[in-house]
Amino acid sequence: MSETDATGGGSAPVLESEAGDTGPTPSPGGDAGDGNGGREGPVVLDDLGGQSFSDAVDATIVAFDDGDIVSGKVVKIDSDEVLLDIGYKSEGVIPSRELSIRNDIDPHEVVSLDEELEALVLTKEDKDGRLILSKKRAQYERAWGTIEALKEKDEVVEGPVIEVVKGGLILDIGLRGFLPASLVDLRRVRDLHPYVGRTLECKIIELDKNRNNVVLSRRAYLEETQREQRDEFLANLKPGEVRQGVVSSVVNFGAFVDLGGMDGLVHVSELSWKHVDHPSSVVQVGDEVTVQVLDVDLSRERISLSLKATQQDPWQEFADGHEVGELVYGKVTKLVPFGAFVQVGDGIEGLVHISEMAGHHVESPEQVVTPGEELWVKIIDIDLDRRRISLSIKQAAEGGEVAAEYRDQFGEHAYDEHGNYIGAAPEPSEGEAGAAGNARTGAEGPAVAPPAPEASQAVEAEEPPVE
Repeated sequence: MSETDATGGGSAPVLESEAGDTGPTPSPGGDAGDGNGGREGPVVLDDLGGQSFSDAVDATIVAFDDGDIVSGKVVKIDSDEVLLDIGYKSEGVIPSRELSIRNDIDPHEVVSLDEELEALVLTKEDKDGRLILSKKRAQYERAWGTIEALKEKDEVVEGPVIEVVKGGLILDIGLRGFLPASLVDLRRVRDLHPYVGRTLECKIIELDKNRNNVVLSRRAYLEETQREQRDEFLANLKPGEVRQGVVSSVVNFGAFVDLGGMDGLVHVSELSWKHVDHPSSVVQVGDEVTVQVLDVDLSRERISLSLKATQQDPWQEFADGHEVGELVYGKVTKLVPFGAFVQVGDGIEGLVHISEMAGHHVESPEQVVTPGEELWVKIIDIDLDRRRISLSIKQAAEGGEVAAEYRDQFGEHAYDEHGNYIGAAPEPSEGEAGAAGNARTGAEGPAVAPPAPEASQAVEAEEPPVE
């Protein structure tokens, strides 16, 4: 056998590095007749097309900058952070405070493993080389577009109440929307905590992206949906009508009363015929009251009410039960440079001018009376329209007829023929006493019976002799 036959009829294979043959090498046991030399396929030594390996790796990584919104999958959830795979060389970190607009939230309540979500790039690489993301800020950016569109169309936004803050509520509408307490309902709400967790529909009344400020109004939404009912209610409400209502809120300037469809305001000046320091001294929330309609403003949808208009006017009552020239018993309440005010009835004060304090010249009221002092005064004028009563201490000393409420005790029968006080009439029976008490009008006397006036005060003063 020849050497050529011993070697298979051909020369031995030459290594690529030696022969420079870049053709494929047959695999052991390969079939030479298969047209491919028994080989599975070509081996490509360089498919980068002239691109460096590092550039090729970078080409598989998403490109983004700070402030961009990226998408990814949640790959890990810890108590203080969430890892998000966005196709970058490392996972992005979402701190727990950047997961939701709600405070102190558990990450497991916000996201779940393998969940796809969006996040905004806060820092592409912090001092520790980490990619820092924010889910809530991505939602914020998306929500602003939605909120602005709703505001432009004057449509309604809705979201759950997540927090009670000073002055109102916070709603989750993709961002933090502020709902002032005064705009939560048609009437002011005192306790806001029951609203937490409830989903509310509101109108957007203020929008300022630069200040991150969104102000909502549920009241505006309710007014719009109930406008037809409100218009009908206002149209049927007439000034002068007396209505029953319930006090819904008390404020410094008055009280709001729910009339069964709308609230009306009882201004502090219309709460009582007496001076009112604060409305809460007259009414409380929940009180059932009878009020009179003073005015209905259809354009502003406002109702003015009066509580005192349904009550007896003490000034009218005093004027009906007293006449000029009568003596009444009163208490000095205040001294002023021009005289002294004396209370002669419940909520009724009259003025004793300094010229009517004594028969002699008086420099200052302090020379004659002191606050708290009780004394007899004479009525010298009643001006019901101006709510003014003029009184006189000087003329009371000259005599006059006592007012009706004092006549049982200090009438003419209580003095002898010489003008000496001999006491009140005999005590009436129980029935007569009740009748007499019911017949009294005007100012009530002091709790303790007043001292007897001087003799000249109980009877008509005699005319002085003519010179």
